[in-house]
Amino acid sequence: MIKGLFETHIAVENLEKSIDFYTNVLGLEKCKTMDTRRLAFFWIGEPKEYMLGLWEKPKKEIQMQHFAFKCDAEWILKESINHLKERNLPFRNFLNDGSERPMVFAWMPAISIYFDDPDGHSLEFIGILKGTPRPEKGIISYDKYLELERQ
Repeated sequence: MIKGLFETHIAVENLEKSIDFYTNVLGLEKCKTMDTRRLAFFWIGEPKEYMLGLWEKPKKEIQMQHFAFKCDAEWILKESINHLKERNLPFRNFLNDGSERPMVFAWMPAISIYFDDPDGHSLEFIGILKGTPRPEKGIISYDKYLELERQ
């Protein structure tokens, strides 16, 4: 049966610009391009583990999509904000409250931060935390999450 999500595809307006973003800004490994069909594929994680496909389309045919990159929770806490700032990528948390802090989805629990690609697709770095799921707490700060875990 299903064991994971192998690939995700999105439409982009400018393939070269998007290849640059996903390669040089996010550090994904490009594994195949097809100029005749205007598409590019990238490995996410180890080769042959997960794949992202980009298809060039006219702007009017592009609908905003959302997907999340699985990351270590510790990296999100300690490095993700600087990673995004160093690449001049505006970012936000789920609450879009103007703070520079990732938020915790208490129902999983997982910590995440959001940003956009050049076409406005909503991207997310998300990491599963080891604590107790608390769906009744909603979306909370990491400090509040730690406080709950100490109780």
